[in-house]
Amino acid sequence: MNLPFFIAKRYLISKKSHNAINIISGVSVMGVCIGTMALIIVLSAFNGLSDLVQSLYNSFDPDISITIKQGKTFDPNAAEFQSLKNIAGIANYTEVMEGNALLKFNDKQCIATIKGVGREFRKMSGFDTLIHNGVFNLEKSNILIGKGIGNVLQTGPKELFSPISVYAPKRGNINSINPEDGMNELKVFVSGAFTINDEFDYKYAVMNIDNARKLLDYKNEVTSIELKFKPDADKEKVQQQLISVLGNKYEVKNREQQNAMLYKTLKSEKLWTFLILVFILIIATFNVIGSLTMLIIEKKKDITILNNMGADITLIRRIFLLEGLMITLLGALFGLILGLFVCWLQIKFSLVKLSQGYVVDAYPIKIHTMDILLILGVVLLIGFVSAWYPVRLFTKKHLVRIA
Repeated sequence: MNLPFFIAKRYLISKKSHNAINIISGVSVMGVCIGTMALIIVLSAFNGLSDLVQSLYNSFDPDISITIKQGKTFDPNAAEFQSLKNIAGIANYTEVMEGNALLKFNDKQCIATIKGVGREFRKMSGFDTLIHNGVFNLEKSNILIGKGIGNVLQTGPKELFSPISVYAPKRGNINSINPEDGMNELKVFVSGAFTINDEFDYKYAVMNIDNARKLLDYKNEVTSIELKFKPDADKEKVQQQLISVLGNKYEVKNREQQNAMLYKTLKSEKLWTFLILVFILIIATFNVIGSLTMLIIEKKKDITILNNMGADITLIRRIFLLEGLMITLLGALFGLILGLFVCWLQIKFSLVKLSQGYVVDAYPIKIHTMDILLILGVVLLIGFVSAWYPVRLFTKKHLVRIA
């Protein structure tokens, strides 16, 4: 039988002579429980939001984007691009033409980035899932606009017979007194409005690449080539193949590299959220220190008896250290169960709703196993430290008095 564990368990469940010790022990368990539960719920909610944001970006951004390092456009029919479609792991391939333009509807106008895309864009992006009004249709003179642009221009798919005028400057030198001679104009009809976030909704308008080239005064050039991986592709290996085929003239970026600031922000926000909650948990575990201190004071006679029976200071310290760890573990397990239960309720019944205008109706939750293991590890570490200090200090003090 493990003697320190047996005695520590008896101390934990037995009634103390001073009721205050029972209360403080209960408060200690409750504090660790609430802290652990808060960590589980907040980090799972943060995971859900992060996954939602990334999924929205992923519906617009490709798995791989190829751009030229020097200049703005390049020829997609160059020799180095002919073999890209044959690389194992590439599922879809589309050409893209981007440029700034002025959108005008009645007396409203705004500047937007025109993104001209090929026929494969719908298959490779899942962009049609972002359409909240109208349909995905880029045939003929149709255009998709962000929700923010629609609000500025006060137009949308309902304007079936009122086109938007899109203006872009002609390339080269234009010798004319009339400013309109230096602009290309394109009449387009809004087939749908999409929503991702304000960054995209107030910035982008999507049309087919032929109309974009015509508007921006290009022939066969592109500003980028977008690729989609096959589900079973080795993404890093395929990216390295693309880099070796294209050479140093082009930039080949995966999703994380395209949105480096977004991914860094999400990771740093989660880290700081975790650290803040851990700091709160540390404050909550001060109750464990108080509980153990009072318990050691109460059990002075027991310490004397154990010492006279031959128990050394190490065994006595293990008893009270296990007592502190059991208080922490008990609170951590209760907190884990309650936290996972609350997360399950939100996933199953969507208890916390979001206001209208959001992509999802309820607060998203995503439970990560590594988060749970990390939380338990940190809670137990904090519990060990908070138990070790009073045990080492007060047991030594009382044993010295005994001696």
